[in-house]
Amino acid sequence: MSFREESEESGRDLRKPFLHTGSWYRMGSRQSSMIEKSSTQVIRDSSVSVVLCTLIVALGPIQFGFTGGYSSPTQSDIISDLGLSISEFSVFGSLSNVGAMVGAIASGQISEYIGRKGSLMIASIPNIIGWLAISFAKDSSFLYMGRLLEGFGVGVISYTVPVYIAEIAPQNMRGALGSVNQLSVTIGLMLAYLLGLFVHWRMLAVVGILPCTILIPGLFFIPESPRWLAKMGMMEDFEASLQVLRGFDADISLEVNEIKRTVTSSSNRRTTAIRFSDLKQRRYWFPLMVGIGLLLLQQLSGINGILFYASTIFKAAGIQSSNVATVGLGAIQVIATGVTTWLIDKAGRRLLLIVSSSGMTVSLLFVSVAFYIKASLTEDSRFYVPMSILSLVGLVAFVVTFSLGIGAIPWVIMSEILPVNIKSLAGSIATLGNWLSAWAITMSANLLLSWSSGGTFTLYTVMSAFTIVFVVLWVPETKGRTLEEIQWSFR
Repeated sequence: MSFREESEESGRDLRKPFLHTGSWYRMGSRQSSMIEKSSTQVIRDSSVSVVLCTLIVALGPIQFGFTGGYSSPTQSDIISDLGLSISEFSVFGSLSNVGAMVGAIASGQISEYIGRKGSLMIASIPNIIGWLAISFAKDSSFLYMGRLLEGFGVGVISYTVPVYIAEIAPQNMRGALGSVNQLSVTIGLMLAYLLGLFVHWRMLAVVGILPCTILIPGLFFIPESPRWLAKMGMMEDFEASLQVLRGFDADISLEVNEIKRTVTSSSNRRTTAIRFSDLKQRRYWFPLMVGIGLLLLQQLSGINGILFYASTIFKAAGIQSSNVATVGLGAIQVIATGVTTWLIDKAGRRLLLIVSSSGMTVSLLFVSVAFYIKASLTEDSRFYVPMSILSLVGLVAFVVTFSLGIGAIPWVIMSEILPVNIKSLAGSIATLGNWLSAWAITMSANLLLSWSSGGTFTLYTVMSAFTIVFVVLWVPETKGRTLEEIQWSFR
């Protein structure tokens, strides 16, 4: 039986793409010589085509970041306008993570059955509805409902976007393009912080609609993931999609054969749907353990608690213009993540993770010491201002070092190392773990800071130190290897 016949037979019962692109990207093929060269010149260049696709789906992570940053500049106004307590607002802040957990559970299966583009379309709709619910909220019920809906969309986006980017990118650009996911998250955070200085919280919620509103039509102009199409047995669409992503004049035969070989191997090993029991095999449990471990440790460093309530933390540190400092923190995070995008395919994933987690540990140690000392000082003490400055410098250094590795790379590695035939199940588990820990950190951050700022940052320091050990012992280097080579290495 030929590969095509086998693929068609195994994929007969599988779903078709929810969102068809049409055949626009076949216009520049060698068979379409009647089309003027100038009309397809932009999409003939493989790097231009892949970058444009990445920038379109990056609107999803911008929505992700905007959701995360929204609670920081709006906390005092929402509490005042709706009469909420600190605990009730903490629930509001953390509900996006609860919704994201539900989205994470569903994300793998949604993207598996209707495609990467279709799942992004599905994710955009609850995001838009959620922001509208928040903007019109008269009490906590609409506020909570909107936050849950946003969270569901963000949970699907957080899995689908890095997977889509990894599956369309050539191996020499995969790290940089994969880092665009986290770069977009930081841009969304910074926009929420910045606009929150000038815009009322209801209007800021309306602004939150824009990324997904632009994303929806953009999805009609990009090809579906070629690896997903190959897995579904849609070989003509698979080759057409890969051709536009690599350039219409590029020879894709080697990559086509490699992807076909991987899909065939996966089909031969699997006669039924993947079950949890299948994950006991080393070629599955090891990459899953690495993916889950990195995504858990990313959140246990305390990053979401710090970013969600940055203004409150800066006030506790004695910074007068806490909202302005928060905007500055967001801008620094964008710059640092941009540096990671440039470095990741040069320095490698492991080195950046080790440097990042080491820097985070030292930075958090300084912050915790500064808060411990400040707790025993009065405001007129000569050491009060230096301790405030030390805590501010430590927080900035933490965000910079986080952004240099732990912020972006766990999502890149997760999308690279999971075998294609368990990616939906394993990816959902890894993403769920990330959002579960994010919820725990976000829900507890305000309460822990009220208990002891120094104690809170000491806990975060310990988790960052453990990250160093985890990376050194278990995280493999994936730089410069195709997805198929990475998957074969675990067998």
